[in-house]
Amino acid sequence: MSIVLVINSGSSSFKYQLIDAESGSPRASGLVERIGQDRGRLKHTVFFPDVSAAGGEAAVTATDATYERELPIADHTAGFQLMLDAFAENGPSLEQHAPVAVGHRVVHGGARFFEPTLITPLVEINIDDLSVLAPLHNPGALQGIRAAKAAFGDLPHVAVFDTAFHQTMPPGAYTYAIDAELAEAHRVRRYGFHGTSHKFVSEAAAAHLGRPLADLRQIVFHLGNGASVTAIEGGRSIDTSMGMTPLEGLVMGTRSGDLDPAVIFHLARRAEMTIPELDDLLNKRSGMLGLAGASDMRDIEDGVERGDAAATLAFEVYAHRLRAYAGAYLAQLGGVDVISFTAGVGENSPLVRAAALQTLQFAGIEIDPERNALRGRGIRRISTDTSRVEVLVVPTNEELEIARQTVAVIA
Repeated sequence: MSIVLVINSGSSSFKYQLIDAESGSPRASGLVERIGQDRGRLKHTVFFPDVSAAGGEAAVTATDATYERELPIADHTAGFQLMLDAFAENGPSLEQHAPVAVGHRVVHGGARFFEPTLITPLVEINIDDLSVLAPLHNPGALQGIRAAKAAFGDLPHVAVFDTAFHQTMPPGAYTYAIDAELAEAHRVRRYGFHGTSHKFVSEAAAAHLGRPLADLRQIVFHLGNGASVTAIEGGRSIDTSMGMTPLEGLVMGTRSGDLDPAVIFHLARRAEMTIPELDDLLNKRSGMLGLAGASDMRDIEDGVERGDAAATLAFEVYAHRLRAYAGAYLAQLGGVDVISFTAGVGENSPLVRAAALQTLQFAGIEIDPERNALRGRGIRRISTDTSRVEVLVVPTNEELEIARQTVAVIA
């Protein structure tokens, strides 16, 4: 069997999915949230998948069932017990669908972890030590790991790092041009994120096209509330838009993306903003929210359609940055064979996809407007028949990728 329990843990919540890594079929998923607050919440969904569904994507049927509970949840350990109770009371049975391992999403692996890793006490120490680079993410992941070990002490636990896929970037791509000794002492370099998604999508695109991954030059746009783009050569990341933190790069829902560092000095001097205030500004009050008052791309597109000036400008800034990175990665790769769009915005916004590539016909990239406008499930092609570059929409499945990597480690 290849069933894996996948855990994605934060400081006050965790998501879980019980999934068959071989077939790609989820058996159950859930969310435990508001941990440590007066009123916690569990949402548990049991899947009865269509066994004929292909491509690792199980069809949702009318017989799928969701159960919810609200009650105080003291900590992650209590949250895991609540999850176990949900499996016992509502299914599927963890005896009949016994996981062979637990796979954990960990955001930051620094330069230490470049592949999925069996979690040992030393690995936990390293994850904790790397919290300085991801203070909002790694501590929560560590809480989830420890609670999961208490609940599933007889199973192997594997950490899958968001940064690992980008450890193949060459020094010229990951090095910042600041004092070298200072950078080394404080681990200041570009790490990249969304690596699990970029890996899954690039491999799924190659499989869909029936072409060897090693032969392809790919650009993958992971566009959600957080967004990044990666240049992939022969299945290896050679450059990516996010940097030391997920703040660098594309314009996002609430994050600024690329910014002249002197803007921070200017606001500190002229607006007398503190470091915490600047951190809050750039991570939570910038991006599309800062430009147009809405972080959801659907609201921005509605504003563009109404002729709202702020929404129109926000969309133009967003699209300008997409094209800038697409052009840069065309140069880094020396051309491109496949471009894929994934995540919430990438999979569902024909307007964004068209705007991202509208000036790139010179590189042989042609989008078919009718194909681009069609909604659908699964991988689909949106380029013309004469396009020299394949342009695809590829639904991401980070849970399945984590499950596959977990099984590979324990094998």
